[in-house]
This record gives sequence, structure tokens and C-alpha cells, in this order.
Amino acid sequence: MDHKKIYDYLTLARQRIFNQARSLTPEQYTREYPIGPGTLAKVLTHTYIAEYYYIERLELRDLLSYDQWPIRDDNPPSFATLEAVWTRQAETTRAALACERNWAAPITYRVTTDEGREEIITALPTDIVTQLILHETHHRAQAINILRHLGFAAEELDYNTMMYDRREATA
Repeated sequence: MDHKKIYDYLTLARQRIFNQARSLTPEQYTREYPIGPGTLAKVLTHTYIAEYYYIERLELRDLLSYDQWPIRDDNPPSFATLEAVWTRQAETTRAALACERNWAAPITYRVTTDEGREEIITALPTDIVTQLILHETHHRAQAINILRHLGFAAEELDYNTMMYDRREATA
């Protein structure tokens, strides 16, 4: 699997979501729905945070405690702020995916659960990237659902439509 190409797809699909979200009022961006985390602001913030977190883990960097993070699920930033930080994060993510690394060497790190328990996590770099990809795809579906409730038509976001080479057939 080509992680870099799949990430390029994610960013293309994300841009289509961003193109719609850019036109929302702050009230629409934060309107509650019984979908996923509840608002488009929370869905996108959570998805950004997860990408940041997984790349930090992939790069073997220690993280500040969650309560010290500048962007958190409990206080989503404005869309403009989130788009700017996620655009910078995308550059970091692309660089991490392009690095030479032993993709089969396990990465082990310590976490504190929401319940306050300490856990030691071990995962392969490929598993971390797979989680990043599948996690965004899962939450993108929630974002699309919320955007539909706000009156937007869902764009075609299928991988084959966006990433396969296509040309007109000739007789």
C-alpha cells in the first residue's frame, strides 16, 4: 500500500469538505446534530487532532498532556484557524510518510486513558498510518452527513473517481 498516495487522496477529499465548510456561518459550523461528535467543528477538530497525534507517535515524539494542547476536542477553533493548522500539519504528515524507516519495527508508547489508567501501546508504523487513514475516512462520512443536513450536496469522494487516470475512450 502506498501511504503517500492514500494520504494525497485524503487531502484532496478533505479539500472538498473544506470548500463547503468555508462558506458556513459560525452558527452553522457549530450547530449540534446527533451525528458523531455532534458538530462539524468537533468532527473536523477531532480528525485533525488524531492526525497530529498519530504522526507524533510515528515520529517517536513525546506529547504534552492533552490539557496543554493548543487545539482540543472540547474547544474547537474557528474553521479558518483549523484549516490553517491542518494545512501545516499536512506538510508534516507528508514528510513523515516519505521518511525512510523500518515500517516493520514496532513502536511502543505510554498513554493515559480518559479514565486515568496508564496503558502501554505497541503498534507497527504501518498500523499507525492505517489507523490515521481509516480514522479520517470514518469521520469524513460524519462531516458529509452534517453538511447534507446543512443543505450541501455530497460530492463524489471515491478513491477511484479522484485518483485513477481517466480519459475519453475513442472508437
